[in-house]
Amino acid sequence: MDWLEALILGVIQGLTEFLPVSSSGHLELTKFIFGNEKAPESSMLMTVVLHGATALSTIVIFRKDILEIFIGLFQFKWNEQTKFSLKIVLSMFPAAAVGVLLESELEMLFDKQILLVGLMLIVTAILLYFADKAKTTDKGVGFWSAIIIGVSQAIAILPGISRSGATISTSVLLGIDRAKSARFSFLMVVPLILGKMAKDISSGEINTDMGNAMPLLVGFIAAFVVGLLACTWMIKIVKNSKLTYFAVYCLIVGIIAITVGLNII
Repeated sequence: MDWLEALILGVIQGLTEFLPVSSSGHLELTKFIFGNEKAPESSMLMTVVLHGATALSTIVIFRKDILEIFIGLFQFKWNEQTKFSLKIVLSMFPAAAVGVLLESELEMLFDKQILLVGLMLIVTAILLYFADKAKTTDKGVGFWSAIIIGVSQAIAILPGISRSGATISTSVLLGIDRAKSARFSFLMVVPLILGKMAKDISSGEINTDMGNAMPLLVGFIAAFVVGLLACTWMIKIVKNSKLTYFAVYCLIVGIIAITVGLNII
């Protein structure tokens, strides 16, 4: 992998990790168009590096919130910090359980399933559209809503369902304040990303021979910088009810993917 390809992958990862267009769906489309050798999965080490970069960008933007979560976890007082920390933990269980219990079944869905990607992108478009039309409220995230949002995150494991789109839309449709929805959505995924990275590294399947480290460095920097911008941009988009633009995008790409998928069946 050369530095230009690493740069492109880093930019794509930084954008699709935060914008509601489904990074997994776009990965599958990339695999179909260019072949497996051009996809991020051709290098598990690069995949881990890129995910680490976007996780770091999230940590930088929400550093104060993450510090409060850690304080809440290690306190023995029942206060708002502790409650919020427990909500984050609760939201992780559905996706973690699905990832562990159905790992082999899920892998079958990530094999150029263009028709499935197209259908799920349309589902994402519908979610984003209705979330944009939902009434604005000032509700916070409750314990039950944290679980429901966690379930939506688990469903978003399907290629074509945007994780950020699903979790933010679910939050808004539950009547949660838009800014709080975006904040919770981005914070709840950090432990899962770090957990998945640890699992991949400990599996022994990653080629840790650094060789030419330049592509890894370029990919990391690109994903980190673009991730910072995309995360900040996404928060403003949610606040200003501009998700419909992404709904239209997902609808168009979904229809194209379905058309192509039906033609190759």
